[in-house]
Parts: sequence; structure tokens; C-alpha cells
Amino acid sequence: MFIFPEIGRMVIVGLMILIPICLIYKKAGYHPVWGLLVFLPGLGLLLIFLQLAFSPWPNLKKREQA
Repeated sequence: MFIFPEIGRMVIVGLMILIPICLIYKKAGYHPVWGLLVFLPGLGLLLIFLQLAFSPWPNLKKREQA
């Protein structure tokens, strides 16, 4: 009976994390669906930080060619 408000809170907190990560991916030139990695327990946020830190960003390649 009291589980539904808890699930609602989890969804809201998840969206509060997912939306900014998707915006960062979009500005970096990646597909925003990569933001779903944040829902992998324990490793998700680490994988996101590693990918954004060590891989070349596609939108920077476009600026260098122009």
C-alpha cells in the first residue's frame, strides 16, 4: 500500500539525474540515450564519466574540420 509513493520518488530522482546527463551527452555530440547508463548500479556513473573524459567528442571534430 505504501510502495507506490516510494516508486514515485525513485522515478523523480532518476529523472533528475537522467535529464542533465542526457543534455550533457547531446552537447558533447553523442546520442542522449547513453545517459541510461546511469541506471547501472555501481558502475553506471563511473562509465559515463570515463567515456566523457577520455573519448574524443564528436562535436569537437566538426569544429576542427570547419
